[in-house]
Amino acid sequence: MARLRQRIDQINQRLVRLLGERARLAMRIGALKRDNRSEVYQPARESEVLANAIRQNPGPLTDDQVRRIFVEIVSACRALERPLRIAYLGPEHTYSHEAARAHFGSSAEFLAAPSIPAVFQAIDGEEAGLGVVPVENSTEGSVTLTLDLFIETPLVIIGEILMPIRHALLARGGDPDALRRIVAHQQSLAQCRNYLAANFPRCELEAVASNAYAAKLAADHPDWGAIASVAAATAYGLTVLAENIQDASKNTTRFLVIGKEPAGRTGRDKTSLLCAIPERAGALHEALGLFARNSINLTMIQSRPQRSKPWAYLFFVDFQGHRDDPKVRRVLAALKERALFLKVLGSYPEARSVGV
Repeated sequence: MARLRQRIDQINQRLVRLLGERARLAMRIGALKRDNRSEVYQPARESEVLANAIRQNPGPLTDDQVRRIFVEIVSACRALERPLRIAYLGPEHTYSHEAARAHFGSSAEFLAAPSIPAVFQAIDGEEAGLGVVPVENSTEGSVTLTLDLFIETPLVIIGEILMPIRHALLARGGDPDALRRIVAHQQSLAQCRNYLAANFPRCELEAVASNAYAAKLAADHPDWGAIASVAAATAYGLTVLAENIQDASKNTTRFLVIGKEPAGRTGRDKTSLLCAIPERAGALHEALGLFARNSINLTMIQSRPQRSKPWAYLFFVDFQGHRDDPKVRRVLAALKERALFLKVLGSYPEARSVGV
């Protein structure tokens, strides 16, 4: 064992020297970015770094473990280039907070915003450089407020985060029978409706602004329970009564990273757009047919009513590919001719699922 530990110490010394060399190179790159007025966060490059690390992983560390390690290495080196502040739907220990930390690493600065519109406003007002907002859940569908905010904002989507959602039931005491009320965000209540109906049929259910706020309320009321993450239990001094109480075992929320500058191509990208289609028979079919004829895979389509025009709709569309890809450029040009309104919300690296 002593010999093995000696070898580990020698490897650690080499790792520290290599990390120092990497950090010095990052600082030089940071100086060049400042000279060129480039953004410190380059989503295409960071996606490439993580993909290369995972591709070269010989084991026995899992790909997710390697990804986590390199997220923190990149985060620390990025902080040497220039501090990066990320706004998210707060307070601390919401799933938005966990998604932001998992994506940007612990060396970034994080700003808790009280609402999704406040995340957009923090970037517009330059309180933060980037933002993380929820947009879609695999069991409960789209977060319509986020979609609506993209209609008029000048901000663009530069990334996405897919995070498995693992709900826990938290309370001050350890007796589930003592609970009289259970609080959580409305989507979390919906995602756990079968569990709650089977185990707490007599409890009053109340929707609140966030699961972290629900945990705070439960800490103040001995007969209240909260649905939140396990991390929130530690933060608010609560007991975990049950874990993984979500009805769907593969419950996942998709978050968007928003900013002011577009992301470059990686070869594994996704594009989001917003459009209005003429109100005539076959118009939507013709528009969507452009994607099929060019072998472009649609991953999401969502309609939202136009506020200024009753019974008229806007369509949010996600598809695979980058707006600078030749076939995507052709489709966007053809769609612009057919649409009443077209806005490309951003092209960005397609996410891999994040385990937190």
